Amino acid sequence: MGSAISQEIVRDELGKMKEALDNNSLSDVIKQSNINLNLLKNTTLDVAITGVSGVGKSSLVNALRGMTDFEEGAAETGTVETTMNAKGYPHPTFPKVTIWDLPGIGTPCFKAEEYLRKVNFERYDFFMILSSERFTTNDILLAREICNMNKKFYYVCTKVDRRVKSARRQQSFNEERTLETIRKYYCANLAKAGEFWPRVFLICSWDFNKYDFPLLQKTLENDLDDLKRYALITTMPNLSREVLKRKKDAMEGLIWTLSLVSGAVGVIPIPGLSTVCDFGILVGTMIDFCKVFGLDEDSLHRLASRVGKPVPVLRSAIKKSEVANRITREFVTRLWRRSTVCRTMTTAEIFLDFIPVLGSVFGGIGSFATTFYMLKSFLNDVEEDAANVLAIATAPYPSLPPQRKFRRGELKVN
Repeated sequence: MGSAISQEIVRDELGKMKEALDNNSLSDVIKQSNINLNLLKNTTLDVAITGVSGVGKSSLVNALRGMTDFEEGAAETGTVETTMNAKGYPHPTFPKVTIWDLPGIGTPCFKAEEYLRKVNFERYDFFMILSSERFTTNDILLAREICNMNKKFYYVCTKVDRRVKSARRQQSFNEERTLETIRKYYCANLAKAGEFWPRVFLICSWDFNKYDFPLLQKTLENDLDDLKRYALITTMPNLSREVLKRKKDAMEGLIWTLSLVSGAVGVIPIPGLSTVCDFGILVGTMIDFCKVFGLDEDSLHRLASRVGKPVPVLRSAIKKSEVANRITREFVTRLWRRSTVCRTMTTAEIFLDFIPVLGSVFGGIGSFATTFYMLKSFLNDVEEDAANVLAIATAPYPSLPPQRKFRRGELKVN
């Protein structure tokens, strides 16, 4: 099994468990752990994307869901106002997260004074106000109303790639200077319309690695509470190693809680119950880890469609973990058998330090350590495999060597 977990890490986790039981009863700790797990699993996130007709709302909805504009279930795109009602598009892997494609404000179909009532603005957690040319007075009014509801909004300039491409024709082209000019233009436009502290994010829906999208993503995370932030991070596209690291950090927060629940079951004196529960926790959590990192068949097919590379090529990068649909009890059993010796060597002497304190109140210390060890190791493997998939997805195809031209009458020998 992948990356080894050091003795110090296991010792730290057992120390946290000891501290939790010193300050609270076992039943209280377990109760709170189950509450936390239920909150994480059931937290919803509703993201509203709005702006005038034709700015690329639907394309951004699809991109945030990891989809192209042409897949089944994608938001409809077009050059005219195709969004006539607020329509929610659940994330294909995590349906508790919904991206909403809202009608354009100020169009003949939706006048500004009717807009807020018709789209039910109270429903959404935050808003992206899009523009591809300039922001309007209606956009400013909309932003102020969002502020009145104590919610967050973000001005987002789309289709920046087109402006950059046009600027490349200039002999003195400099991309960084061009982007700063575009940003100043939009900020001046907003200031003129009455926005005193404008901030604009420049993005391209076709390539989230470019321009300001990584900054926008980090800003959204910082502005959300812990539960909403967790929901956002798990569904964000894998743009870079930094994003994968943030996903890993979020998943690590689950491991201690899941291990504690596993250990609690070990207290119950029913033969075989702990083993059954441990395997259930391990299988379910490993599948979730794979889905968060895009290592499931559906996600791989969507990624292949976006980057134009065969699914088997992307799948070949998964060396240490496994595709989600192949994670079964038998798969976990194989991992467990392979890691038995290593686990015993790294944790046996640590248990001796803690059992005098914990043993009388926590009979499931072995279940806790086993669950923690296996999930931590598997998460390390998943992050590494996801990074390998990302590298293949973003790498250009190798160029073919130039073919030598043959003269008339010259034989080509294979």
